[in-house]
Amino acid sequence: QFDQSVVYYSAVLDDKPKLGNGDWFLLFSRGIAYEQTNQWDKAEADFLKALSIRPNDPQLLNYLGYSWIDRGMNYEKAREMLEKAVELRPEDGFIVDSLGWAESLLGNYETALRHLQKAVQLEPGDATLNEHLGDVLWQLGRQREARFQWQHAIDLGGDDIDPEALRLKGLLG
Repeated sequence: QFDQSVVYYSAVLDDKPKLGNGDWFLLFSRGIAYEQTNQWDKAEADFLKALSIRPNDPQLLNYLGYSWIDRGMNYEKAREMLEKAVELRPEDGFIVDSLGWAESLLGNYETALRHLQKAVQLEPGDATLNEHLGDVLWQLGRQREARFQWQHAIDLGGDDIDPEALRLKGLLG
């Protein structure tokens, strides 16, 4: 119900004459709702405003950095943000994965591999992280290991996993 969330967050934010330190989370939450309803320009504006209030929040740095990478924009700034997020929260497998995935999209597969292996060690039960590791292993010519990771991702399941697409990667790759 992200559409409704935008309405509620906007009502709360509109009632504030001035944003305070605690309001970063309202902006962050509304930004997520905007992003989930394909209103990227508004989402990005909220994320940046939230960052101006709370520039060292690892969750916020990760979300915006990953979103930029995922959209093919601001690669270097996104990488810096993700590196900072990992520095602030090195034991968060999802944040470590974001940095690894960014490195893979930049073609830095060896660096990506180190981050993604750590991410999977931190969050072994997450299918998406296992898929990302498989993708990088494939790029490095380690097909057997890649297929293993993809099959493991299928076995783990989850809403973000497309089993047929993963099977095709293993067959066609």
